[in-house]
Amino acid sequence: MAAGKEIRGKIKSVENTKKITKAMEMVAASKMRKAQERMFAARPYSDKIRNITANLSQANPEYTHPFLVKSDMSKTVGLIVVTTDKGLCGGMNTNSLRNVTNKLRELESQGKKAEIVAIGNKGFSFMNRIGAKVVSHVTQLGDAPHLEKLIGPVKVMLDAYQDGKLDAVHIVYTKFINTMKQETVMEQLLPLASERLQADADAHAWDYIYEPDAQTVIDELLVRYVEALIFQGVAENLASEQSARMVAMKAASDNAGSVIGELKLVYNKTRQAAITKELSEIVAGAAAV
Repeated sequence: MAAGKEIRGKIKSVENTKKITKAMEMVAASKMRKAQERMFAARPYSDKIRNITANLSQANPEYTHPFLVKSDMSKTVGLIVVTTDKGLCGGMNTNSLRNVTNKLRELESQGKKAEIVAIGNKGFSFMNRIGAKVVSHVTQLGDAPHLEKLIGPVKVMLDAYQDGKLDAVHIVYTKFINTMKQETVMEQLLPLASERLQADADAHAWDYIYEPDAQTVIDELLVRYVEALIFQGVAENLASEQSARMVAMKAASDNAGSVIGELKLVYNKTRQAAITKELSEIVAGAAAV
């Protein structure tokens, strides 16, 4: 029964794995609800600051912030890559990094260089492996990311664009659609697209009193607006991570159950064959006597 003992060991091993994946599925489901609440809470702020920024940019047409000006002088593009710190979340990171790789090839074919800001350990490790130029990074954001940890690494890229060292800045993250569906998104952050800064059609036009002056207010507001877009991308990515991990762990638990069923069937067949063999030997021995 050496074969039966080996199969029993395999069954025990798969059962232990199933316990782990089931526990991870439950933890991810719990974290997913909190991440979704955090993401949905950030959306109204992003919408409101977009409306205020759109109204301000239209109310003061004589001043144009550098974030609104397109430049083609430096031949360098910035990419903010948002990934997870941990794995076991299906093909989520793979899809995002595939989009980044395609973008890098496209820029290379156009004779342009790329600078990377990596948010998340998976993206940071991947960029280092392929030899991309990572100018700053932030990892271990935890389950509740704070804007204070993002401002430093992101400000490096915003300042570079403002100084004319970058032609454009793009952000790559995974957008949360629903629990079963998440999609990789690559959006242009800078220069700010005109369609992003469209005031709502049914909203009233506001006249503002600036303190200390219009330029200072618009400068601060546009930086906050871009930071809000980046934070929203990180929040969407975190909600997508927990959803993808929950689905992946549920699939792993189901597969483990199927493997256990198949192994038990093989074990029972092996055990029955051993019993039948022993009976045959006994009968043959008795007949010989």
